[in-house]
Amino acid sequence: MSRRGWVLFALMSVIWGVPYLMIKVVVEGGVSVPVLVFARFAVGAAVLLPLVLRSVGARGLRDMVRRHWAMLAAFAMLEMIVPWWLLSDAERRLTSSMTGLLIAVTPIMAVLAGRLTGGSERIDGRRWTGLVIGLAGVAVLAAPELRGGDTWAIIEVLLTACGYTLGPLLVARRLADVPGLPMTAACLTFGALLYAGPAAATWPDAMPSGRVLAALAGLAVICTALAFVIFFALIREAGPARALVFTYVNPAVAVLAGVVLLGEPLTLTIVLASVLILGGSILAMTRQPVEPPALAEVPVPVADPSPADPSHR
Repeated sequence: MSRRGWVLFALMSVIWGVPYLMIKVVVEGGVSVPVLVFARFAVGAAVLLPLVLRSVGARGLRDMVRRHWAMLAAFAMLEMIVPWWLLSDAERRLTSSMTGLLIAVTPIMAVLAGRLTGGSERIDGRRWTGLVIGLAGVAVLAAPELRGGDTWAIIEVLLTACGYTLGPLLVARRLADVPGLPMTAACLTFGALLYAGPAAATWPDAMPSGRVLAALAGLAVICTALAFVIFFALIREAGPARALVFTYVNPAVAVLAGVVLLGEPLTLTIVLASVLILGGSILAMTRQPVEPPALAEVPVPVADPSPADPSHR
């Protein structure tokens, strides 16, 4: 991967590892969930729409929405509208560290969802082992909360992970020909319109503190708008498979940020769950190399070979 690719990779590892910290600061600072989510949508749309209009124009964006409105709405619901509400509501009762680790089960769910929805990709023994190990990590992390904590908050985060699983699956199968930035800008605009009413009804009576406003601004500008710009740049630079490897780093960043900046406890349970979930995710997402089929013997040419194709290094 190029130096630019590594820089983009490092940025995404941090940018999508700290939203849990910022959400925690905002919801504990007296801002309602609808206002928080509306801010993410509205600011994200305000930043991305000018970029999209400059690249494809208003007519191009309008034509894209007209052709794919149903799938775009479905993707927005699965990837943003419902998950962002559930995630923000759950963090009113859960630590940001635990939330980030529970979301790390998304790659495991992606393997299962691909298989259960008719995907042709085979799950071999190594990947099944990864699935079991990762789910064991979720059980280790969630068991104390289920016994004496907030069960619904755990369910909300796992439902968020389901949305993060099904959204990309929908894109891959039904929206593969739609450019990423216009699609994201349209979905953010739709979400902002949808949340405008609930946000207005729950607008805070007093101005939140500077710390809360800074977290809200960072969540909307950096972790939403800027993140999608960098994410699509990373995909162009490194390809979709390599680009998604940063999802293995995000949970570690989430735990570190929660422990260092919010003083959340780093317990043995969190460490053990981290090892199990991340290790299981890596195993579940690792494909065994496919051996090439045996070829019939063919005459070997005597002529000098042509220069190697520079694209195959």
